[in-house]
Amino acid sequence: MSNPVYLALDVPQLDAAVELAQKVKGHVGGLKLGLEFFCAHGAHGVHEVAHAAGLPIFLDLKFHDIPNTVAGAMQAIHVLEPAIVTIHASGGRAMMEDAKAAAGENCKVVGVTMLTSMDQNDLDKTGVTGTPHDQVMRLAELAEASGLDGIVCSGQEVGAVHKQWKNGFFVVPGLRPAGSAAGDQKRVVTPRQARDDGASVLVVGRPISRAPDPAQAAREIEATL
Repeated sequence: MSNPVYLALDVPQLDAAVELAQKVKGHVGGLKLGLEFFCAHGAHGVHEVAHAAGLPIFLDLKFHDIPNTVAGAMQAIHVLEPAIVTIHASGGRAMMEDAKAAAGENCKVVGVTMLTSMDQNDLDKTGVTGTPHDQVMRLAELAEASGLDGIVCSGQEVGAVHKQWKNGFFVVPGLRPAGSAAGDQKRVVTPRQARDDGASVLVVGRPISRAPDPAQAAREIEATL
């Protein structure tokens, strides 16, 4: 992948999303559309953004349900031709296997391990034993065994996962360029560090989308890689 940076285009207004996509289309490798955008604009919104930018679309929908329901959801989004779709690895092996089997031929299915907004305290309160590192490694092993293409994890874990899963596809969100505010993210690294540690896709949101000049911000991040 020549440019691994995907812009998290999670803005509520469709016109603003299309405008931003057009501004950065020459400076990022793809666009990530999440729950906020999809719930507001659905398939129509995805088509509008894809047409405006001509870039691969990453649908970050984090499916998590019984296997049959998740498989049906994967089939329902075939028409959108996403390059990447997320599901929750904690949904278990049967759910992950069915999701991958139902995905389009050119769609990578990646399992979300532990949200980058969570830390050890959050993990303890949900009753999960071990450290965030333990949880990510455990779910990465299960995702690989289930036939997924890869996982989503923070930059703090991607190096260890890459050593364990040599040919995996690793999506790293929660990235912040040096000097940027962490916001609601708790386990952050720089885009360069994540890339050096084995990340396949670098998801960057606010440092680009809220910059005075989003295209320039995207160029500056790419230049660090």
